[in-house]
Amino acid sequence: MSLTPRIAIDAMGGDVGVRMMLAGAAMARHRHDGLRFILVGDEVQIKAALENHPNLRAASDIIHTDGVVTGEDKPSQALRKAKSTSMGLAIDAVKRGDAGGAVSAGNTGALMAMAKLALRTMPGIDRPALAALLPTLGDNDVVMLDLGANTDCDANNLVQFAVMGAAYARTAMGLEKPRVALLNIGTEELKGTDEIRDAAALLRETKGLPMQFAGFIEGDKLSRGDVDVIVHDGFSGNIALKTIEGTARFVTDLLRRAFTSSVRSKIGFLISRPATELLRHHLDPNNHNGAVFLGLNGVVLKSHGSADAKGVANCVHLCAELIEKDITRQVTEDLANFRDGAAA
Repeated sequence: MSLTPRIAIDAMGGDVGVRMMLAGAAMARHRHDGLRFILVGDEVQIKAALENHPNLRAASDIIHTDGVVTGEDKPSQALRKAKSTSMGLAIDAVKRGDAGGAVSAGNTGALMAMAKLALRTMPGIDRPALAALLPTLGDNDVVMLDLGANTDCDANNLVQFAVMGAAYARTAMGLEKPRVALLNIGTEELKGTDEIRDAAALLRETKGLPMQFAGFIEGDKLSRGDVDVIVHDGFSGNIALKTIEGTARFVTDLLRRAFTSSVRSKIGFLISRPATELLRHHLDPNNHNGAVFLGLNGVVLKSHGSADAKGVANCVHLCAELIEKDITRQVTEDLANFRDGAAA
């Protein structure tokens, strides 16, 4: 079933705010001219920014609010003012059915709390998980989850993440039977915590789901492309994600320093520029911007706060794709099939 994508944008989120969020939405609409938007935030600022994007203006409605969730707001503080903030009203548009999904570049903890309270978790899901696509050396990206929504997870949580991650991989990457692995300190069956070993035992017994359990994977193999979905608790996942991002910046900065250290190095840079441009493109986080909260009765995506217009556009485009392919229905069906198989 194909759904018409209408996306609620928290226009006030992100490091830059209205200007960057709308530039990204406009870029996404040029790539996908069927997109329509609900722009939530300060109407004066939104209308001023829309002057530069007539194509977006023609496809957008505006919901005005002065309320903004700041980066310093605790989730409990954000919840108390949810109905008067751009983030809360964007999520509410999904709850009411006015939008198929919401995108925000604001406070991650607040976004998680608001989305969970407004949309609730799917049947069979104890906790939603934050999932993102990351580049690999293989033919496909890799789905990693959870990336910080849940610091402590039991075996059932990890199994639920695996089922949701596989459904997401099929939707976002078109894979028929994604290869799923659990992040661990070794590949042997006796390695890891009780929760990880118990989750592995449950996944090995899983029958009839469109996924392949590939066992354990270690941290140095995350970007090899050997698997399609990597499952972990939010504590480990957030550390792994930040390490990957930091390493990418380290490599980029190291190359920049090396190529500007002498005249000979600068000449070498000119000769190798096609290769370095390919590397820069591969390491650019804007090309993989957009993390989705899986397990909710609705589509909500988190854009990186520092994303540029291209990054926001990629996040919006991913949101549209998940709406069109009805990711919520796919996850619901997989969870029901998993429960039936476990009962049998």
